[in-house]
Amino acid sequence: MDISSARSLVKFKKWFFEGVDPSSSEHVAKDVWWRVMCLTGLDYFSTIGFQPGIAFLAAGVLSPMATTILVLVTLFGAYPIYAHVAHESPDGQGSFLMLERLLRGWHGKAIILILLGFASTDFIITMTLCAADAATHFIQNPFCPPWAHHQIMMTLVLLLILGGVFLAGFREAIGTAVVLVISYLALNAYLLVVCTIEMIYNQPGSLSNWWQSVQAQYPSYAAMMGVSLLVFPRLALGLSGFETGVSVMPLVRGNKNEQPGAKAGCIKNTKLLLMTAAVIMCVLLITSAVVTTCLIPAKLFAEGQEANGRAMAYLAHKLCGAGFGTAYDISTIFVLWFAGASTMAAILNLIPRYLPRYGMAPTWARAMRPLVVVVTVINVAVTLFFKASVDGQAGAFATGLLVLFTSAAFACVLSTWKTGLGARIGFSAIFVVFAYTTITNMIERPEGLVISLVFVAIILNTSLLSRALRTTELRVDHVELDAQAQEFIDWALHHHMGQVRLLAHRPGSTNYIAKEKDARWRHSIQESEGDFIFVEVDLKDASEFTDDVLHVYGVEDEGAKLLRCKSLAVPNALAAILLHIRDTTGTLPHVYFGWTEGHPLSYVLKYIFLGEGETAPLTREILRSVERDEKKRPLVHVG
Repeated sequence: MDISSARSLVKFKKWFFEGVDPSSSEHVAKDVWWRVMCLTGLDYFSTIGFQPGIAFLAAGVLSPMATTILVLVTLFGAYPIYAHVAHESPDGQGSFLMLERLLRGWHGKAIILILLGFASTDFIITMTLCAADAATHFIQNPFCPPWAHHQIMMTLVLLLILGGVFLAGFREAIGTAVVLVISYLALNAYLLVVCTIEMIYNQPGSLSNWWQSVQAQYPSYAAMMGVSLLVFPRLALGLSGFETGVSVMPLVRGNKNEQPGAKAGCIKNTKLLLMTAAVIMCVLLITSAVVTTCLIPAKLFAEGQEANGRAMAYLAHKLCGAGFGTAYDISTIFVLWFAGASTMAAILNLIPRYLPRYGMAPTWARAMRPLVVVVTVINVAVTLFFKASVDGQAGAFATGLLVLFTSAAFACVLSTWKTGLGARIGFSAIFVVFAYTTITNMIERPEGLVISLVFVAIILNTSLLSRALRTTELRVDHVELDAQAQEFIDWALHHHMGQVRLLAHRPGSTNYIAKEKDARWRHSIQESEGDFIFVEVDLKDASEFTDDVLHVYGVEDEGAKLLRCKSLAVPNALAAILLHIRDTTGTLPHVYFGWTEGHPLSYVLKYIFLGEGETAPLTREILRSVERDEKKRPLVHVG
């Protein structure tokens, strides 16, 4: 490879892996809440593109009733949950952070990983479903050229463009979202007014005919309500957007006179954002369900027909002409495509916050562009699997979405369990509703659960593999010795010819004299050669991966000098202390171990999951991975 090629490769790697270093992340610019609402509203409002058709396929003539139940769940279930989530997690990490705080250790990490699998399902299917629906609007437009009448091809083109835009570096997301959302809402408002006038003046019998059809099929109000409740899980896609709403909290500007770092204004404005978006969406859902049910023949909702996946666009063309219909199609295509962009941003924000920090993803997972490539490849695979069908992906979309709502409700129940009876009962009731809806959806559409479990399995397997591969990383950012500990190091350097000898000792045992005698015998070290400084490492939560600062304290016990600390893993702490001594004193310290009894594999598993195991070889391997020059590496002795 010549010099120019090598330089090009270095530049490419620097560009491609930009963001791996967390300290290089850009400052997040804040904006007023209603503009940020347009960004999250892309995910939320875009469902109008396909929700009326899905509602009719699920509920038939009961589509308006079932949609009314969806609206009630939105206002009295979803909004209270995410308003509380916004209050508890103002940095945008949502219910995941709440659960991480409430559920510690490996069982908490396992739950987070499983939820990340369902969240990935939700976000990935949002992108592929929105792209597929955008392709449907494009293909069904009368001005679409014949060569473009290929659903899968057009969907893949939109997804590849999405990936390319993020690889280039997406900017001005909020400004673009404001233009798209305002124009889209304006077009929908005008269209709904036209449809209402059509029902009242031009087709005055459409509303009464619909009601007669309802009464003919469902003779009692109880039957109408019962069936509407049963089909409600299939309409859950209309709840999309709340998770994105709390994830964009870092973008929401607080009050003008608020102190830097204060969160009250941001929380208040985020709640206003969520409520405003919910009210707008509820109006759109109800009115679109009524007009599409009354004005579109039932057969046109079937797959492959004119109104499938684009019921409102069908009415735009029929009632307002090809010009307005095309404008509506263009607006819908951009909003749906940009909804995929906002979801891409959400997944790029979510994954780096958890998996690399847990040690369950490579360090490059912190960078945006490698993740964009991975997500784009998955998008292509999912699109090919579902053949770019909007209806086919609805089950997987609803499954991932409902699991997130259920987990958020569960987090709210746990966080308010001791704060008040009213909040506890209210959130528990909401949790039961979403749990029922989630289970019902999984039973009725098991393909959604299967797809979600595939994502969960991928997350779990890659996470465990990554954790195993990354166990020999140093995992300690900085070491701090207190005055007593530093005094011990200085004493060893002064009295023992510049040698620092550390002796690893398990916490809990205090027979230091016997331990030192045994170590001298095993390692053939005479008293004249120097004394040992014992090192004890108490384990913290071993499910965590990195220690920001390792605090080391010096203690004297029965004449023995001890260095004590608490860490996530014993070998990593010992390696960090040895390297700190080397770097601060200019001498190579020695550490002494005894061999442990037991099967090596069991110790490997104990180290990965419990932070301890075959300490001696692991400590040496961590030192070797940090310092390749053997002459500069602290010395490890095992006897």
